[in-house]
Amino acid sequence: MPDQPALPTNKAALVAIDLGAESCRVSLLRFVDGQPKMQLVYRFANHAVESVDGLHWNLDSILTGLDEGLLRCADLAPEGIRSIAVDGWAVDYVRLQPDGTPIAAPFCYRDERTIVAESALHERISPDRMRELTGIQLLRLNTAYQMFADDAERRTLPWLNLPEYILHRLGAIPVSERTNASHTQLLGLDGMWCDEILAHLDSTAGAMPQLVFPGTDIGQLTGKLTEFPAFAHTRLIAPCCHDTASAIAAIPDSGDDWAYISSGTWSLVGTLLKQPNNSAKAREENFTNLAGADQSICFHKNVNGMWLLRQCIESWQAEGAKIDLPKLVQQASSVGPLAYTLDVDDPDLLLSGRMPQRINAQLHRRNLPELSPHAHDAPVMAAFIFYSLAHRYAQVLASVSEITGKKFTRLYIMGGGSQNEFLNKLTAEATGLEVCRVGTECSTVGNFAVQLATLEPTHTTAEWAKALESVH
Repeated sequence: MPDQPALPTNKAALVAIDLGAESCRVSLLRFVDGQPKMQLVYRFANHAVESVDGLHWNLDSILTGLDEGLLRCADLAPEGIRSIAVDGWAVDYVRLQPDGTPIAAPFCYRDERTIVAESALHERISPDRMRELTGIQLLRLNTAYQMFADDAERRTLPWLNLPEYILHRLGAIPVSERTNASHTQLLGLDGMWCDEILAHLDSTAGAMPQLVFPGTDIGQLTGKLTEFPAFAHTRLIAPCCHDTASAIAAIPDSGDDWAYISSGTWSLVGTLLKQPNNSAKAREENFTNLAGADQSICFHKNVNGMWLLRQCIESWQAEGAKIDLPKLVQQASSVGPLAYTLDVDDPDLLLSGRMPQRINAQLHRRNLPELSPHAHDAPVMAAFIFYSLAHRYAQVLASVSEITGKKFTRLYIMGGGSQNEFLNKLTAEATGLEVCRVGTECSTVGNFAVQLATLEPTHTTAEWAKALESVH
């Protein structure tokens, strides 16, 4: 790794917004007494809401929370705020009316409308052809299937993924940042919007947002926030708008012998490449080639993650149980493995509600002994999930190594799931790799690193990530 960069020449603060499917965070990076100081300023809950026409995000609630977080940042940074950048989960989007306002609350990717849309789109263009054109993992939650589920009138309206919409609302030009664009299944392997897929969606490249690379300055903050002195000269930057790419950008390792797991609602298991790998084996095993920082490729596979346990906890709480997660993990660590594991990627387990019963339904179909679905046996169910996840991680990493030819010695685990030391231990045992925990706020660190590489381009994103390693 090159020498760590000095502090920025401009000591104004930076703001990183990280949109999460369960919570959203507004963080501040200041440079105080010769040292960078990162502070989580405001966190607020987020969840999808069921309505008469499906599962939606409460966009008004998200915007209200972000405004509150930004106002708090202004109070904390009398030196001024130099830039704001936004990352978040991929695939979901906001359809815009001619005046730039949302036509409706955006759908959540877990809405079941894509079940029909996926099969209907595949009648127009085969999944193999979509995979050949994009190099992207086939998932029915991808933006392409969601857009095909929109009615014909809405399909003609402009759209922005959620992070880019937030930036646009703050004053930025409408864009699609490439780490997010690559997750739509609308971007070809040549890095341009894919005309063939768009034609099947009854759209054209001319209707798509302008593509930009991570770290692009896309305008100056406008609106009421600029009445506050701290926001008088604030620039808006598109970081790695996909939170996973942002988290990977925070890994302080310049070697080529490591893999990663972004462990949260989803587990994203893979490695960084210099070029896409859309080989027959990669297509067969449904690996994805997503854009990353500094024109890298995040080659990984979506595996179900802590969603499984969180949904179980919701079911147990509905029974009236009080679940303490750290205590549950500790209790699970005393439960040994069963002779079989769960197929964690069963499509039925991607749906919400009654997760213990869904797990048992799979076991029943496989003629395997079922587990107690009740809260008093929660440690057994939790342990079963953890052993099953570690087993699946090992399978996927073995495939990554085989497909790419890379030999791994280290495995970086980032995100909220990295705090689960029992799962980390099981993963180390299953994979035989040294497990290194990156931290829970790595998307924010990567967001800041990309901003700094844009504002202070004498150093790369990786170098700035190394400089910020000790502050989170």
